[in-house]
Amino acid sequence: MSLTLPAQIILAVEILFVLTGCLLLGRHVFSSAGRQIARQRAAAMPAWSISVPDFFLFLFCVFMGGVAAQLFASMIVSPSEVELALSIVVHGGAFHAGMLAGVILFRGVLKREPRSDRSSANRLPQGFATLLIALPLLAATGLIWQALMNGLGVELQEQDLIGIFAETKSPVLLGCMVFLAVVIAPITEELIFRAGIFRYLRTRLPRWAALLVPALLFAGLHGNLASFAPLTMLGIIFSLAYERTGSIAVPIIAHGLFNLNTIVLILAGLGV
Repeated sequence: MSLTLPAQIILAVEILFVLTGCLLLGRHVFSSAGRQIARQRAAAMPAWSISVPDFFLFLFCVFMGGVAAQLFASMIVSPSEVELALSIVVHGGAFHAGMLAGVILFRGVLKREPRSDRSSANRLPQGFATLLIALPLLAATGLIWQALMNGLGVELQEQDLIGIFAETKSPVLLGCMVFLAVVIAPITEELIFRAGIFRYLRTRLPRWAALLVPALLFAGLHGNLASFAPLTMLGIIFSLAYERTGSIAVPIIAHGLFNLNTIVLILAGLGV
């Protein structure tokens, strides 16, 4: 299959991103100095000192917010009466907005917390660096996962969203889906899985479990077996980035950039 010139440029940039990510992995993750810095910064991150009932109240607010908003959206726009792309925008957007409202209700009204005193500088470059580090790890995880599933005779189906993004003709619908994927979803999911679940578990469970549990929940939320292992890896990377930088803005930015990168590849006909 021959690629158009824009697709060739995008592919070249993607390869450059992966190679740069390999260099950053060696410098910041696999080197002894990088690991020492990571341990020091992780130790400096304060625990989320809330009670078990309060943590479950947090989960309840998030869950009920998402369900209530989605039910309200379904009463206004029936999923069976509109095209799939519009349904994703309306009902997916409502679900994420409802969960975000639950987070805001808990943190802003029920349980106020002091703001972090860590420096807010360099969040954008740190988020971009997190994306670059994630790309080679995700590529390797995806290849291993696909080989494992093929060996077990499990047929993997691509995510429905891939076809929907590629086939949507309405610029307005496409713009709304991009906004949902690049802005709303990253903010909501990082506040829940990293600033919520991971932060609570990291001082109460063994480190591997605190990293793995929210990552598995994050991957399961997306409901696709083909992307389950790569998204689990991505969730672990985002938790480590949050722990190392002390700023939830870093994984939010990395998450948004990752989704944007995926959308660009889909629209260029390169898949994911």
